[in-house]
Amino acid sequence: MGENWVLMKTAQTPTNIAVIKYWGKRDETLILPVNDSISVTLDPAHLCTTTTVAVSPAFQQDRMWLNGKEISLSGGRYQNCLREIRKRAREVEDKEKGIKIEKKDWEKLHLHIASYNNFPTAAGLASSAAGFACLVFALAKLMNVEEDESQLSAIARQGSGSACRSLFGGFVKWIMGKEEDGSDSLAVQLVDEKHWDDLFIVIAVVSSRQKETSSTSGMRESVETSLLLQHRAKEVVPKRTIQMEEAIKSRDFASFAKLTCADSNQFHAVCLDTSPPIFYMNDTSHRIISHVEKWNRSEGSPQVAYTFDAGPNAVLIARNRKAAAQLLQRLLFSFPPKSDTDLDSYIIGDKTILQDAGLEGMRDVEALSPPPENGSAQKYPGDVNYFICTRPGKGPILISNENLALLDPETGLPK
Repeated sequence: MGENWVLMKTAQTPTNIAVIKYWGKRDETLILPVNDSISVTLDPAHLCTTTTVAVSPAFQQDRMWLNGKEISLSGGRYQNCLREIRKRAREVEDKEKGIKIEKKDWEKLHLHIASYNNFPTAAGLASSAAGFACLVFALAKLMNVEEDESQLSAIARQGSGSACRSLFGGFVKWIMGKEEDGSDSLAVQLVDEKHWDDLFIVIAVVSSRQKETSSTSGMRESVETSLLLQHRAKEVVPKRTIQMEEAIKSRDFASFAKLTCADSNQFHAVCLDTSPPIFYMNDTSHRIISHVEKWNRSEGSPQVAYTFDAGPNAVLIARNRKAAAQLLQRLLFSFPPKSDTDLDSYIIGDKTILQDAGLEGMRDVEALSPPPENGSAQKYPGDVNYFICTRPGKGPILISNENLALLDPETGLPK
């Protein structure tokens, strides 16, 4: 067996958005949370991370490239994931290429990793969740690891807490666990993406800049200073998690919306209750909440749920396509694109919803009439960067087409 072979695997992993929020760790190193959380996985066709992992005796050290730029792997979180997955590596044989890797060889072989997000990194769209889930999933495939997705999720968790929830599609629960070593802090799938396929999701990307307070430091400060966080973790979330599981299983949108909005608002209240206070939402975020609340009230039952992670972007979950089309009309009336932006680059993802909303071009947007419930015809052009239209989606997949790999099969370097 020559020394110049390269063995590769490429995977694609979705991002997820929590409807019951994870905020606060009881163990910083192992990334163990102070409460359970529940998320919805977003369709990877619109939001995902693609990662190629390669191994070769020719590689001198572990190296990683994110979105084309080389980044350091020296951080504890990467090291934890790499160590845990290497521990579980097994024998790998590729008869076609004449490659055989013994279990013991993995300790001295180096890896190349290339990762690409098809959405903004670190802007509050859970890019680290998709990233670490993808890294662990791809490495597990490369190293012939036999652990199942739930067990792998406990490894991905050590890279980024919410990453454990990206190893499944549909609705996912991260069980906080009780053990000190974190062995029982892992993700399980509640229902798959087909269970509630009426749902349609619109994300208003208010800012694609990196956030001022990272989630990691924000959580630490909340745990140390917020009394509301203690109350939330002990009294509120345990009950809310049970109610949310029930709402999801029975597809009860009214309960789902009420719980989702309340939990998002309480998470941001915890941020305000932190010393010094953390502000993730901005005026545009607050306006979107107000628009949704007024519309839901005027309809008599909720049409849309809103939730915000650690950033100003609004994730709006509509009860069905009809509600999503009406939502989009309302959003485009109040938050039209700047005059030099075309509709095609302003609405990305699943554009078929534009037809449902009767919007073919900017002329149709300009002709929209003000929503009756709003009481104001004020417009805020340019306050939203763009909208992503998507839906609940599936979990990680392997990509067998080598043309889609991010590393060159000959050299193991980025293409």
